[in-house]
Amino acid sequence: MHVVSTAEVAVGEAFAFWREANSKLWAPYHLRCEPRLDSGCRTQVCISEFEPAQATRMITMPHSIHLTPKLIRQADLEVLTVCCFVHGNGMITQDGRSAEVDIGDLVLYLTSRPHLPEVAPDFSDSRLLLLRFPCSFLPLPARDLRRPDTGRLPSAQGISALSSQFLLNLARHLHELSPSDTARLAILTLDILTTALANALDTPSTVPRHTRQRALMAQIHAFIRDNLSDTRLTPDAIATAHHISLRYLHKLFHQEGHTVAGWIRERRLEQCRRDLANTGLASRPIHAIAARWGFTSPAHFSQAFRSAYGLSPRQFRQHHATVHAD
Repeated sequence: MHVVSTAEVAVGEAFAFWREANSKLWAPYHLRCEPRLDSGCRTQVCISEFEPAQATRMITMPHSIHLTPKLIRQADLEVLTVCCFVHGNGMITQDGRSAEVDIGDLVLYLTSRPHLPEVAPDFSDSRLLLLRFPCSFLPLPARDLRRPDTGRLPSAQGISALSSQFLLNLARHLHELSPSDTARLAILTLDILTTALANALDTPSTVPRHTRQRALMAQIHAFIRDNLSDTRLTPDAIATAHHISLRYLHKLFHQEGHTVAGWIRERRLEQCRRDLANTGLASRPIHAIAARWGFTSPAHFSQAFRSAYGLSPRQFRQHHATVHAD
């Protein structure tokens, strides 16, 4: 991971340093901020290779970036940037249209089109995740990517909501990923973004079948995790929520080597195991923890837990408490 920071730069030179670093890292943008903020510039970027993309976590002061037609002609490659606000808000202006951007909303802009992204002054330090990759890596027609309505994807529902939550979680855990995790998640990230963008453009048929399928599975997995505590979480309910047949749902999980019920049970057991290992929840009854994560029968939960981890829930909690006491 490559880190660039103004922390070690003299106060009066920080903004000039950041402006020069910004041009070298990405493109020769015009970087501006209010004069009163110039002397107190605080910025840090952590750049990770996320092949075929580049992923950057940024902590930055309020500023704006101008890409003019003259600067566009200096770019060697048409690159798509996806920006997700993790903390703070801003504005994107492109093709004469402006839109406010809040936490979780996705902003998309091309190096081949003039644009003006702004980090609003409401927060002294905003946090963003930037993904940059050549447009050729998206299986969407170039003309669609240049449409005026590609500037902002709000974090509403469905695949757009999944994209938002996915990138927010990625920003929080990017520094923890192993190379194998990064390779797998990079492909999934592009699949999800491709599907979300195609849906927003009303061109879902342009997305390859395998891309749609992987994005759908990511959406189903997220739906299950969000509803583990609901005892009504059944294969039928999952299929209905995603407008697919029960047979197709089972087929999707079978292709991954799982059953739907088995995958739900494993996720519920993982959450119970986490709570039983949490010393802050030592006074909470085991049956209450099981019920919190969708197990309606204490006996069934105990049997499933022992089968998965080799200890009863009570034995696991006692063993974990003893280990941490030492």
